[in-house]
Amino acid sequence: MEQEANIVKQIEDSIKLKKYLQQEAKNLVAMADLLVNAFRKGNKVLLFGNGGSAADAQHIACELAGKFYLDRAPLPAIALTTNTSALTAIGNDYGYEEVFVRQVKSLVKQGDVVIGISTSGNSPNVLRGIEEAKRLGATTIAFMGQGGRLKELVDYMLSVPSVDTPRIQEVHITAGHIICYLVEQALFGNRKSA
Repeated sequence: MEQEANIVKQIEDSIKLKKYLQQEAKNLVAMADLLVNAFRKGNKVLLFGNGGSAADAQHIACELAGKFYLDRAPLPAIALTTNTSALTAIGNDYGYEEVFVRQVKSLVKQGDVVIGISTSGNSPNVLRGIEEAKRLGATTIAFMGQGGRLKELVDYMLSVPSVDTPRIQEVHITAGHIICYLVEQALFGNRKSA
């Protein structure tokens, strides 16, 4: 019974935080509009994070570069967490705090959108990557939990009111899916579903 009660509590906690996203609807629309405008101007989206947040960065990038619901042209979205040679070489040669900032320096152009994902909002490599992206003229977005320095650095943020990492990540991927849906509809909404 105790295990079942724990399962129910985790599900209820997840539902409660996902319902919180209803309050962030305008924010999610604004973030999607940023991506739409960047893509229309020939810019790209770059995403990064650590651990589960790295997986979320890759997941969102693949929904944009591949497809979400519609069979349509690919969108230029890159997760900076996928090149293991770059991650390990930069980490080895310069330190782990540099793994995203060096890639940002090589890839980001003015008008791009850069999304940093950190449940704590304090991941040093995410902070450094976002700082560099802003310096290079990108618009920056953070997906984070409550608190952290990241909120002070970005142009837009989704701050989930929790310190429970798994629950925060569940909200992040839901928000990512919503943004991908909005972007796809704005750019390709007249296409048929695949």
